[in-house]
Amino acid sequence: MTTTPTSWLPASWAHPTRVAVTDRHHLRPMGPADVDLDLPAVHASRDRLWAIYGQAWGWPPADLSREADVDDLAHHAAEIEAHESFLYGLFDADETVLLGCVYVDPPAKVGADADISWWVAEGVLGSEVEQALDAFVPAWIESAWPLTRPRYVGRDLTWAQWLALPDLLEENR
Repeated sequence: MTTTPTSWLPASWAHPTRVAVTDRHHLRPMGPADVDLDLPAVHASRDRLWAIYGQAWGWPPADLSREADVDDLAHHAAEIEAHESFLYGLFDADETVLLGCVYVDPPAKVGADADISWWVAEGVLGSEVEQALDAFVPAWIESAWPLTRPRYVGRDLTWAQWLALPDLLEENR
């Protein structure tokens, strides 16, 4: 799949559409058709996700409805198609459950060419799946993405440290 990228990624680059994390788990871009897997994972992990993303993104709201989640996933799908930002879901082989998400976004703060973060659902916290994703994401970004200074928010620096960084002005992106 080729899309028309924005200036933060090369025009000739096509984003990965499916990538194996383990022999039983893979990442792929998400969209509104994933709501019935996304919503239960987000609801079950809501308090922990709010602790991670709440201050920075205001997500997920306590009253996240199915309709709001469909809208959010549609927005993500449009951004993926336009190469503006990327949301990948971590799925089991048969895609019967969403086990987590990976976000690859243009930088909002100075000092990087992308802001990357990820989470796993409650049921896989501390598991081999989480360990595999933690090891996989930086290696995947290095090997498959045209980035030279990725920042792993929540990993390289805390979200509080990230929030304290100066904003990257829109015209400098």
